[in-house]
Amino acid sequence: MQTTLIYPGTFDPITKGHSDLVERSLRLFDKIIVAVAADTKKTTVFSCAERVELAQTVLAEFANVEVCAFSGLLVQFARQKGASAILRGLRAMSDFEYEFQLAGINRVFDKDIETLFLTPSAQYTYVSSSMIREAAELGGDISSFVEPAVEAALQKKLHGIS
Repeated sequence: MQTTLIYPGTFDPITKGHSDLVERSLRLFDKIIVAVAADTKKTTVFSCAERVELAQTVLAEFANVEVCAFSGLLVQFARQKGASAILRGLRAMSDFEYEFQLAGINRVFDKDIETLFLTPSAQYTYVSSSMIREAAELGGDISSFVEPAVEAALQKKLHGIS
């Protein structure tokens, strides 16, 4: 029986921290579905289609990873995809309370879908998409936090540099 994990997020943009969690999750699950949230209250730099495309580019080396957009309740999407678990990344204690509440409400919606928490590798513990966007906007070197395609896309989007 194939095990499937959903890894949801806005991925605006996808970072090396996200890729790290995907790669490590492949040791535990047969298939990872990176679910890019179309419905988000966050203001995003990239459209949903652009976020999906960037994630597909970054994660292309992993044969058992699918990237797609989703909208609506995450647990409904997970059920449709036949996933047995949802992955949430925890960088710091500040992430825990929100993620813990989210896991609890998802369990109410579907008790058969588990939520797993993974911490990123040490070099990505402090990396967040919002920090990457801000650093890029201010002209910082983000090359150690994102893949070249993501850096180029951010430079083009934020500064009109091709």
